[in-house]
Amino acid sequence: MLQQVSRPAQSSSVSAGVSSPVVLVVDDDAAVREGLSELISSIGLTPVCFASTQEFLDSWDPDEPGCLILDVRMPGASGLDLQRRLAASGNTKPIIFLTGHGDIPMTVQAMKAGAVDFLTKPVRDQVLLDAITVALERDRSQRATWEVAKRNAERLGLLTPRERAVLVEVVRGRLNKQIAHDFSISVVTVKLHRSNAMRKMQVATVGQLIRAWGTLPTPLRQARE
Repeated sequence: MLQQVSRPAQSSSVSAGVSSPVVLVVDDDAAVREGLSELISSIGLTPVCFASTQEFLDSWDPDEPGCLILDVRMPGASGLDLQRRLAASGNTKPIIFLTGHGDIPMTVQAMKAGAVDFLTKPVRDQVLLDAITVALERDRSQRATWEVAKRNAERLGLLTPRERAVLVEVVRGRLNKQIAHDFSISVVTVKLHRSNAMRKMQVATVGQLIRAWGTLPTPLRQARE
């Protein structure tokens, strides 16, 4: 019954390109999965359940919006193992730990690694739903930040090497005449490159340029043409 509730929801979301959030549940206890699935569905969200971390890794869509509810201790890789694996791959999908075997060191480890919450079974429905709300809002915020970074990275890719070099100096706070001296070009040429760079980055002021630059991933900001 649980599989009939969760699996089709995942496939239809992917195939139709729907961006509504999905609550992913990884727990080896079928009764827990079914109970969580019913609770999540009761507030209009889509649950997708997995019996193990490996089953999750074999079939989930990393680009799908949502959050994770993980049991800590399961046969094979644990919930904490999965948290570490996702972090190592650069995936920061919000995680709520729900376990019957928690202790303080385990809780500290999970929270330091970025977990939204660490809840012990049995947990009140409202406490879990509140944690899911926080997790989904974090996911929404992260995705909005990623979209801005992606858009600005695409705009940065439109710049010529010299426009980018001038842009970097502008962001550093260098004056036109200082940039002209460093690059052995005229101030007029610096102004032209600066104007072109700001136009391509779709910013009107240096302040906007600095903010746009700050959204870029560190490797892009550190790269030199």
